[in-house]
Amino acid sequence: MNKIAKIALGATLILSLGATAASADAAKGQKLFSKKLKRACGANGGIIAGKHTQDEWTEIEDAGKLKAEIKKICPKVKDRALKTKYMKDYYDFFHDFASDSGNVPSC
Repeated sequence: MNKIAKIALGATLILSLGATAASADAAKGQKLFSKKLKRACGANGGIIAGKHTQDEWTEIEDAGKLKAEIKKICPKVKDRALKTKYMKDYYDFFHDFASDSGNVPSC
């Protein structure tokens, strides 16, 4: 019985980590930023992501205000660049390259 419980627990852990990794991606967010937001923002990704700390980006995302924050920082952004399906990737990018992260994006 103990062996079955360990196998079940291990399988659950592997599945939960796989699901989390597949949900959003900072690299994809960086590509999306370069393609859809960079020109409208008039700045590179490091400057935009550096507008807030990681905790501030998390608060913005948790409050459901990421789209509004992007519009506030980059008022020329078109709505089609802010589709709901892009928001998790944008968030991961902004969070990973926030002002207190020490990371510098290549875009």
